[in-house]
Amino acid sequence: MSSLIEKAAQRLEQLRQAGADMPAVPEVTAAPAQAPEAMAPVSPAAAAKPAPVKEAPKTVSKSVRLDLAALAEMGFVTPNAPRAAIADQYRVIKRPLIANATGKGASVVQHGNRIMVTSAMPGEGKSFTAINLAMSIAMELDYTVLLVDADVSRPSIMKTLGLPPGPGLLDLLTNKQMEMSDTLLRTNVDKLSLLPSGTPHPRATELLASDAMTDLIEEMGHRYPDRIIIFDSPPLLLTTESRVLATHMGQIVVVVQAEKTLQSQVRHALTTIESCPIKLMVLNQVHGGDQDAYGYGYGYGQGASSDAAASEATPA
Repeated sequence: MSSLIEKAAQRLEQLRQAGADMPAVPEVTAAPAQAPEAMAPVSPAAAAKPAPVKEAPKTVSKSVRLDLAALAEMGFVTPNAPRAAIADQYRVIKRPLIANATGKGASVVQHGNRIMVTSAMPGEGKSFTAINLAMSIAMELDYTVLLVDADVSRPSIMKTLGLPPGPGLLDLLTNKQMEMSDTLLRTNVDKLSLLPSGTPHPRATELLASDAMTDLIEEMGHRYPDRIIIFDSPPLLLTTESRVLATHMGQIVVVVQAEKTLQSQVRHALTTIESCPIKLMVLNQVHGGDQDAYGYGYGYGQGASSDAAASEATPA
């Protein structure tokens, strides 16, 4: 191959020497590579500017539907139901609580919008009272209600309302990544939300006494200025959780079952919550009286049991 090239070169040289006119061989140069149109020049300022970061979507509280007709048949206060004696009963009970919660009482009550409902012993109707109180306050025009199942040892609010258990109070105290909106349940009662007790924990008492609990209650109380928070707590003489919870409260409602709870038990229970400024006692399941009476300061209605009952609210 190299010999052929050499012979061709010699022949060209001979032709030139003989005076033959030979066309010049053009030089070929590589054209500079052009940048694609998409690769437009970038200014230093634009290069330094970080790419926009998409915000994570905000968590929306889950919605649940309460069977209000079934609850009404069980003796609970429900909105839009025909006027009933039990509704009048709770109108009387809630009035001083709302006044204290909103600073309209005889004196200013610190943390008045935090209301704990408890009893001396189990079975006295505290959860029944907590639900009815929450329902009744939610029917007000100017306030919203958060009902917290703080009976972490024996939670009953969700079951009573016909709802499945789920994450709640204890999960918020153990999982710092969890937001309150992850656990709150909005109901079909416009101004009523629920916070379940959450996953059982062996150190529930310590969790309720922790700084995390203090911070959580502060967040609950200050996030919405029109919110009244009702805590259904364990009985005072059965566990220590309610005594710890009471230190965060502005008002406590103690439910006493008539003809069952001993005076000594009531007195003992009251000594465990001496730190709370406002204590209201509700006498539940008082037999007898006019079942249709209302408007005399106390109402009469169906109590937590199937027997006709009356609840009477008196200051402790």
